[in-house]
Amino acid sequence: MLSFAFPLSGMRQLTRQSPARWRRLLTAGSLLLAVLLPLPQANAQVFNSENQRFRAVTVTEGLEFPWGLAFLPDGRMLVTERPGRLRLVGADGKLDPQPVSGLPPIAAVGQGGLLDVALHPDFAKNSWIYLSYAGEGPGGYGTEVLRAKLDGHALRDVQVIFRLQPKSKPGHHFGSRLVFDRQGYLYITLGDRGDMERAQRLDDHAGSIIRLHDDGRVPADNPFAGKLGVKPEKFTLGNRNVQGAALHPQTGEVWAHEHGPQGGDEINIIRAGVNYGWPVITHGRNYVSGTRIGEGTAKPGMAQPLLQWTPSIAPSGMAFYTGDRFPAWRGNLFVGALKFQMLVRLQLDGERVVHEERLLEGVVGRIRDVRNGPDGLLYLLTDSAQGRVVRLEPAPAVTAK
Repeated sequence: MLSFAFPLSGMRQLTRQSPARWRRLLTAGSLLLAVLLPLPQANAQVFNSENQRFRAVTVTEGLEFPWGLAFLPDGRMLVTERPGRLRLVGADGKLDPQPVSGLPPIAAVGQGGLLDVALHPDFAKNSWIYLSYAGEGPGGYGTEVLRAKLDGHALRDVQVIFRLQPKSKPGHHFGSRLVFDRQGYLYITLGDRGDMERAQRLDDHAGSIIRLHDDGRVPADNPFAGKLGVKPEKFTLGNRNVQGAALHPQTGEVWAHEHGPQGGDEINIIRAGVNYGWPVITHGRNYVSGTRIGEGTAKPGMAQPLLQWTPSIAPSGMAFYTGDRFPAWRGNLFVGALKFQMLVRLQLDGERVVHEERLLEGVVGRIRDVRNGPDGLLYLLTDSAQGRVVRLEPAPAVTAK
């Protein structure tokens, strides 16, 4: 059973006796101060997990359906809002009231809108940021990706480097996460756009993961490059709706999870040319009838997931914990869940999931994204009209009296 307690009275005493000093500390803008002197803890709760006592602190409020989070080198955060705004959050947690300008038209339809954000691996030198979003075009909507230079509160040199083709009318299953690997290739995760059969088509981007150079060029060693009638950007096929991806800290491989229908959420290692099976094999069932989908749960030539969840948890966002503030969690995989409003901790042994722990169930809300912070802490985005950035911090162990 998770338990919580509110912060010590000493924090309240400090804010009453010297409010001016406290405000100056909070607004110093330094990432170091943000780590050492976190925001007032009146909104914090303390939890006992299996091997780590931790505190959940609201860092930022007032975000409208935040979707993706990236940390700038100076400690500020870039946060996407699904209705179509890119926001800046200070290292002190203060939300800048002025959104970043320069975005192209965003199609905020159904599950679509402004989605993920990622920094170029050499951002400190080139200022490139990458954004995925739902764009409108002939035939309807589809996931697109741009890169642009971040210049204060504006984007400049905006370049659209990927457009899903063909576009279609449904307002769901857009994906979409952005991950750079150690060689500098960009991976773009997509969904089947609500038309499951598209995930098995090689002449269609939907239901796949895309691999590109940082400027949008197709790598010559992509598994389907140079083949007639095939989308050369495709790196995989048979993916239903991938809303979580992260780079493994030891192997450098991309791991991803995807939504199943009623059951069959999956975690997979993303490898060149692999068919992940949707909708031919799945543990999920049709929403209305409850009948089986496809041919079963396995088929030669189609990959089996490392882990599948039935019933579904509706995963979104994913990160390997690589910091040093939670030693007991180092190397664990953390997955946000929209259903059950929880954070899932997975303990790994190589490519095997050997243990699962469910945290924060029903406490902070639907978790849309999970990120490692440069301060060694974990950050969550909550999916709501009043979305938040929530930080997980170590909490002192309880000593017996």
